[in-house]
Amino acid sequence: MFRRSFLGFAAAGLLALGLAGPAAAQEDFIVVQSTTSTQNSGLFDHILPIFTDKTGIEVRVVAVGTGQAIKNAANGDGDVLFVHAKPAEEKFVADGQGVSRSDVMYNDFVIVGPPADPAGVAGMSDAVAALTMIAETEAPFASRGDDSGTHKAELGLWAEAGVDVGAASGGWYRETGSGMGATLNTGTGMGAYIMTDRATWISFGNKGDYQIAIEGDEKMFNQYGIILVNPEKHPNVKADLGQQFVDWVLSDEGQEAIASYKVDGQQLFFPNAQ
Repeated sequence: MFRRSFLGFAAAGLLALGLAGPAAAQEDFIVVQSTTSTQNSGLFDHILPIFTDKTGIEVRVVAVGTGQAIKNAANGDGDVLFVHAKPAEEKFVADGQGVSRSDVMYNDFVIVGPPADPAGVAGMSDAVAALTMIAETEAPFASRGDDSGTHKAELGLWAEAGVDVGAASGGWYRETGSGMGATLNTGTGMGAYIMTDRATWISFGNKGDYQIAIEGDEKMFNQYGIILVNPEKHPNVKADLGQQFVDWVLSDEGQEAIASYKVDGQQLFFPNAQ
């Protein structure tokens, strides 16, 4: 009797372990809400396998505009936020949605344009002056219009130039409501100027005869940050696994992985974690 009971309990235990094993293994992943530039540039394809090989933790990326990524994280739909709009990131933490924010890496924004250069801005390094000339000549300009980090930075420059792009919307100023790659495709097709992060531009395969028209303005500095979503606010957050990813990205190994990513011999992101 005892032997049969013992074997029954043992079998039940093994069955439970068998059922729990794969399920537990499936939980060794995190969701990172991020921006399209980190995904479309190929950076994640380069660095995430290194992290997964080291830790066994799979990283599933949701690549959307920064504004949408922040909204998703604020809804608890992710474990880590990895974007590029520092004021919005700091507000995310101040609102209790994130644990803390850290600088990760940077590059810059550029404005690309057609060889005809209808606004006469090619070679300029003053972004505000160049945008003023684009508005005055009503040369076509394609904007993401999607509340992304790039879009936020672009709107800041238009505001500094004193240009009401809302009033120009649908005319010379066109909003695609799309990611960076799609906006580049649309903009180059219509002969428009386009503001893009440099990493996506370097990786973009449909440049045609387009070239960088405006670059080198410190106002187009592009900083990326990383934040663990607050598990006290969102109990479903995998805080331990998410923190491991944050720590790795900020570590020497993670920073070296970011620095080593190049396309056509060009470094796309420059690590600057403290």
